[in-house]
Amino acid sequence: MAILVTGGAGYIGTHTCVELLNKGYDIVVLDKLSKSKRESVNRVMEISGRSFKFENVDLVEKKELERVFTENKIEAVVHFAGLKSVGESVKKPLDYYRNNVMGTILLCEAMQQFGVKNVVISSSAAVYGTTKQMPIAEDAPLGPDNPYGRTKLMIEEILRDLYVSDSEWSIALLRYFNPVGAHESGRIGEDLNGIPSNLAPYITQVAVGRLKEVNVFGNDYQTKDGTGVRDYIHITDLAKGHLKALDKVLAGNGVEAYNLGTGKGYSVMEMIAAFENATGQKIPYKVVDRRPGDVSVSYADPAKAKRMLGWEAQKGIDEMCADAWNWQKNNLYASLIKNDSVIGEYEC
Repeated sequence: MAILVTGGAGYIGTHTCVELLNKGYDIVVLDKLSKSKRESVNRVMEISGRSFKFENVDLVEKKELERVFTENKIEAVVHFAGLKSVGESVKKPLDYYRNNVMGTILLCEAMQQFGVKNVVISSSAAVYGTTKQMPIAEDAPLGPDNPYGRTKLMIEEILRDLYVSDSEWSIALLRYFNPVGAHESGRIGEDLNGIPSNLAPYITQVAVGRLKEVNVFGNDYQTKDGTGVRDYIHITDLAKGHLKALDKVLAGNGVEAYNLGTGKGYSVMEMIAAFENATGQKIPYKVVDRRPGDVSVSYADPAKAKRMLGWEAQKGIDEMCADAWNWQKNNLYASLIKNDSVIGEYEC
């Protein structure tokens, strides 16, 4: 029996595949490679020393999806496949609803057809929207304020309804905060397409000279240094959280949401300083106006994941930045930007 990993060629997917293989699981990776590369899959095999089947399939291709289930004995699914940029979702909402929501519906239909009822779902802290409740626990009000977040909340509600209709389902909804870093080998990391949409890869792009400077969106928040504070989690810790969630869904039935975060917040300036330590160079930055909708502080309450999954983050900000930099400096091909004078926006 194997674990089907949808979106397994992506940033979080590749790191989770390594952890699954290292733990002895057999896997089948499904990815349409729209935002990732086949080379990432090859590197997972290299790191783990194990081979596995790769399927270049889009979830909305129903016949192809059914073929994957027909040809492979699937025990459970870890579902990453979907689009993930907040900014892009505002510009292309229909793409996000089609890919994220419809793709998940078709996946669940195939799972139901083939009697596979164990699934770990990639959700997001974006389901909470703009909230002042800190730390953010799983019972905080849900109110996403962008199409990306709404697709994640819709998926959660669909899975809850699915469990109500059939209590044999076992479902873990994992709400990520801000993944940072790369595998310690430097062989897999966040493979970028154009201007980075997250702070950490944006900083590393400045460090390698592909971008001019980091925009700091406001320095007058009620925080220790006036800049926004977010919960950053090492990608390897995040990947290991999926294994703990998989253990949980394989052991029984039900549906539960879990935050995967550190429970600590780091400011933009703290992140810049940590990257300066990791890179050994100054990171130029410019303070600009706040962005509409940005909150001053956002970090997780990860107590439920610790209590129910036996999981908690182990790595801190220095390891996050060191591993992100190790990946970036050794994989310049992964972050080619056509216009290195562009100063874009990143998401927190």
